[in-house]
Amino acid sequence: MPKPMTATELRKDIYKVLDEVLETGEPQPVIRGARTLMIVPSGGVRLRLADLPRRDALNCTPDELIATSWDWSPES
Repeated sequence: MPKPMTATELRKDIYKVLDEVLETGEPQPVIRGARTLMIVPSGGVRLRLADLPRRDALNCTPDELIATSWDWSPES
């Protein structure tokens, strides 16, 4: 994501910033006081599944997961 810019910096280069957002599809953060605005292309930001980091959430095989018992008692 591009570095956040102030509203004054945006005013100085607004057409360049708008062209970059349209070309790259990356949102441009703009700081206005204590709040941040985002300039994004119409339709929002599109993420491709291939660009997301792969995470291995399971530390077992699918068969082991199916055989898992969720029974629990405080006496165990």
